[in-house]
Amino acid sequence: MKFIEEVVVDEFLPTVRSMLAEDLRERGFTQREVADALGISQSAVSKYAHGDVARHERIVADDRVRDLVDRVGEGLAAGDLSPVAALVEIEVLIRRLEEGDLLADLHEEAMPALADADVEFSVHDPDSGLRERERVLGSVRRGLRTLTNASGFAALIPNVGANVAECLDDARTIDDVAAVPGRLVDVKGRAMVPGEPEFGVSEHVATVLLAAREAGSTARGAVNVRYAPDTVAALAESHPTVEFDAERPTDEAVADAVAAADLPAGEGSETLVLYQTGAVGVEPIVYVLAPTAADAARVVRDLL
Repeated sequence: MKFIEEVVVDEFLPTVRSMLAEDLRERGFTQREVADALGISQSAVSKYAHGDVARHERIVADDRVRDLVDRVGEGLAAGDLSPVAALVEIEVLIRRLEEGDLLADLHEEAMPALADADVEFSVHDPDSGLRERERVLGSVRRGLRTLTNASGFAALIPNVGANVAECLDDARTIDDVAAVPGRLVDVKGRAMVPGEPEFGVSEHVATVLLAAREAGSTARGAVNVRYAPDTVAALAESHPTVEFDAERPTDEAVADAVAAADLPAGEGSETLVLYQTGAVGVEPIVYVLAPTAADAARVVRDLL
């Protein structure tokens, strides 16, 4: 008797770990860094490197497995993918390959009697909430890297600070929006990031993003920058641009402004620029909304 989990443990995981170890080494990781990234010992990495761990040829040859290894290796090397996110991506592929696919075939070969049984191996939901949250956090990290690597971005940071945010597809509250805890600030001409992105930490930018979505925008990403007429004019050349009233509650003002803008059909899924010109005790700010945080960051970078 052999369970499909044994096929995963004995055949799939050693093969994928070996492929990932090789990929990361080619990307310049040390043996210690590979071990830390994959959650294995250095001795295991050494065995993978010297070919002491057998790979299953059919698993190695599968295009989906090769794509996974390349995508996860690139994400780990770039810092876009956390070890948790990498684990989720691997789990998702495992569950898909268990459903009448490669792993199910290998299991039936090991247990021929299963070929005559009507058995489904669906165990996990591939579109799990954890996977989406990790995807959103990765997008925010990419947006941050785009901006902090851009020469001159610090000059666009408002006095109250900037942030990079992205929400879940079904976001309803600030807890469904990921951003930088605290805010990005200008320190001697450099944008300083106070911490790793997390959910529920950016009340102001999240409020603007959620209000715009409530009014019909499908944007999930947002970046706020310093207001200047030239900035608004430059953005307005390529994107719908809407002003809202800073003297009113932000959520109400944004929702009413977006709803009243009567954007062309389909425009809600594209980049949208919102701005307010200030009020007593309120600094004027520009908000760039886009499909993702990484997209919004690229729009801001192009201003420089």
